[in-house]
Amino acid sequence: MDGRIASPGRRRIQPDAPAAIELRNIDKHFGSVHANRLVSLQIKQGTIHGIIGENGAGKSTLMSILYGFYRADAGEILINGSAVTIRSPAEAIALGIGMVHQHFMLVENFTVLENIVLGAEGGPILNRGLAEARTAVDTLKRDYGLDVPAGALISGLPVGLQQRVEILKALYRQAEILILDEPTGVLTPKEADHLFAVLRKLRDEGKTIILITHKLREVMAVTDSVSVMRKGELVKTLDTRSTTPAELAALMVGRSVNLSATKSHRKPGRCVLELREVSFTDAAGVERLKNVSFALHEGEILGVAGVAGNGQSELLEILSGMLRPTAGHIFLHGQSCLDLTARSLRRRGVAHVPEDRQHMGLVMSFEACENIILGYHDSSKYGAYGLLNRHAVIDDAKKKMHAYDVRPHLPLLRASLFSGGNQQKLVLAREIDQHPDVLIVGQPTRGVDIGAIEFIHQRLIELRDRGKAILLVSVELDEIRALSDRILTMCNGLVVGECTPAAAESAISLMMAGISPDKAA
Repeated sequence: MDGRIASPGRRRIQPDAPAAIELRNIDKHFGSVHANRLVSLQIKQGTIHGIIGENGAGKSTLMSILYGFYRADAGEILINGSAVTIRSPAEAIALGIGMVHQHFMLVENFTVLENIVLGAEGGPILNRGLAEARTAVDTLKRDYGLDVPAGALISGLPVGLQQRVEILKALYRQAEILILDEPTGVLTPKEADHLFAVLRKLRDEGKTIILITHKLREVMAVTDSVSVMRKGELVKTLDTRSTTPAELAALMVGRSVNLSATKSHRKPGRCVLELREVSFTDAAGVERLKNVSFALHEGEILGVAGVAGNGQSELLEILSGMLRPTAGHIFLHGQSCLDLTARSLRRRGVAHVPEDRQHMGLVMSFEACENIILGYHDSSKYGAYGLLNRHAVIDDAKKKMHAYDVRPHLPLLRASLFSGGNQQKLVLAREIDQHPDVLIVGQPTRGVDIGAIEFIHQRLIELRDRGKAILLVSVELDEIRALSDRILTMCNGLVVGECTPAAAESAISLMMAGISPDKAA
């Protein structure tokens, strides 16, 4: 399939039709945390409705109540004008509500088809049910441009295709209301565009879409209306056409927000990190990096642009000591560092913010205060003679959590109980506050709200202005262009070209697709 989706005739919704969803005075506590404060909201049938807010604003909690994951302490839910009680996801599904979570709910060693029918198997014989389901799923795939191999194992699929499986799962259960929680955080720009085409088609067929996101450009591009939440309360609901990103950002944060990073021009210093013809071949024999060469200098941010899966992840892991290159040389402060472990690199001033915070940046079952010292736990400020000073660890965590506005400010709370954006802040606080000579950072603002993005960008620029060297990998081209002093583009493991942030976005995009700079120009 070419990814294009035909646009059918829009199903007419009667003007006097009841709201698809009405929430009345929804209230929810988690212990001392007041997650939702008397939230009332109406969402029209056949619309795409955005719900935005900072991390911890209560938007995911509100939608989890609608989907039956949580029970509200007080309040009422109406679906198509009728009051309902939703005590579980199964009851939500029976009411025509589907949800695609930020972290997918898929069984990795099951096939695509098995995941789609899981919990909705039909017939007394599973094989017969699968045969019937395959026909239904093939129809959905064709109708909505959600091409994904039905027999493939989930573990072997990229995240963009895994998301398609989640959407197919909801449509297979005949969802008329579809909730998507931060759906583009794992997608390339092209995949995000395809997703929005799918959502518009679903809307035009009369389905109601709720989009939980922090990306204001996406809100403006795809939603019909948008609700802003802050500190558990619904601040305002607006028609998307009548608002602006600046207004939405101010409503989210409670103050005006600088939506573009501001940095002064500065001349980079001496070379800190140098790669010479670095290559890497993985265990399956696939060459992930091919003769990569570049230099990183004091006082600069070197951005690496590219579609995910083109060698950036392997580059980050090699530079942080997690992988060893197959060939080539790497120099840190002029000395070879090929044989250095991740621990040794940290001791020599190299800090690393990994792309995947949950699997590589945090131990989810550990407390926030324990996570915030990982890799630096042998520092004398946290104890001596192999014994941790728990009071010092907790006190340090309190300071970092306050400085980075990690919500809630509870150092003894397990990492798994923080939102994705607040988990990211924990990792950034740990690494940036080491004042490293070199910061290797992957996807610094993935899943982070607009206020925190502004803050993180400022901290990275401050680090650069203090003469530190930063290698930035991000799938957000706007972020790369806003922060970088120089930009490298990667495709298929190769550095295709180098440009300045002033280069045309179209030229950078062509290089990301593997077209050399002379042809891109």
